[in-house]
Amino acid sequence: MPYQSVEDLPSSIQTHLPRHAQEIYLGAFNGAWTQYAARGPEQRESTAHRVAWAAVKRKYRKSGDRWIPID
Repeated sequence: MPYQSVEDLPSSIQTHLPRHAQEIYLGAFNGAWTQYAARGPEQRESTAHRVAWAAVKRKYRKSGDRWIPID
């Protein structure tokens, strides 16, 4: 289930990540969703979420309860 916009992301993502990180998550999730189409539905979705988090973590790090850009 690819997401159409950041407003469609799970509330936990919207609440905790800055807007730019949400955009990264959205793009990475949707790209992975397409790339891993041959996998079963559960594995496809979990893989897409893991890819999306990895993409966010390349640009942001968690400091306390906030996500901040990596310099």
